[in-house]
Amino acid sequence: MSHHASGPNFGSPLGDARLDMTDLYVFPKPGQPDRSVLVLNVHPSFAVSPLGPTTKEPFAPGALYEIKIDTDGDAIADITYSVQFASAEHGKQTATLRRVQGARAAGVCDEGDIIVEGAPVSVDREALVATAGDYRAFFGWRSDSFFFDANGLFNNMQFTGDDFFADKDVCSIVLELPNAALGGNQVGLWGRTVAKTEGGWIQADRGARPEQAVFLPGESRELYLKGEPANDERFVGAFAHELEHSGGYHPDDAIAVAKTLLRTFFPMTLAAPHPFRRMAGHSPTMCSMCSAPYTPTER
Repeated sequence: MSHHASGPNFGSPLGDARLDMTDLYVFPKPGQPDRSVLVLNVHPSFAVSPLGPTTKEPFAPGALYEIKIDTDGDAIADITYSVQFASAEHGKQTATLRRVQGARAAGVCDEGDIIVEGAPVSVDREALVATAGDYRAFFGWRSDSFFFDANGLFNNMQFTGDDFFADKDVCSIVLELPNAALGGNQVGLWGRTVAKTEGGWIQADRGARPEQAVFLPGESRELYLKGEPANDERFVGAFAHELEHSGGYHPDDAIAVAKTLLRTFFPMTLAAPHPFRRMAGHSPTMCSMCSAPYTPTER
């Protein structure tokens, strides 16, 4: 997936850019097909509504950044990789990565088997990579991989081809792991951010397929962002309405397409070459963990 500003009125979910999920990439490690790389990007450095820089702090302390994995096709997570950040001295942050398996993986994963603890968050060009057993992990600022003419969109779709995000950044969570740690040869993946509030945990953003949360839920967007893939049948009507009135679909076709789109997890077959030959903005042999630069911008 790849999109920005999934909150109401093209803003950030819960009004917090650090919780704005922008990209989810999954691909086999080049030269090692028995290993995979998962990339969850959040927090665009520049917002479009209102227009301006966000915050220098990479991740929301205490919040959860999760990659959910369904191993049996029921759209309910069986494995979750969950990252939680803490503030450190001099404005720095550290990350704790957990793995949760079984029934608990479907819920809020603030407890579980710790893979990496206290890993430093990268805020400069150098990529600080944490290694623990068969896992490698990176957390921090990197160049935004999204290509889009945002100014054209907000100018009545008078596109010029200008890449608004060429000099912008996002915060990447990159996990390299053995395929066996994904729980099966055919899995479904999605990402989400969860905020810790006085009233408890609140899901701020979620997604797997491009642009769904931004354009298709219509007036149901906030409800959609807080939902779960297993319950997405209820959004068929909202998705069909947007397809019919914005995309010119026949009503019957709109419903059929909406049902297809609402498989809101990303399917991955580990036994065959992955359909993503390259990440947006990256060459096939590079990923945010080791090569994508961080270009400091004014925030």
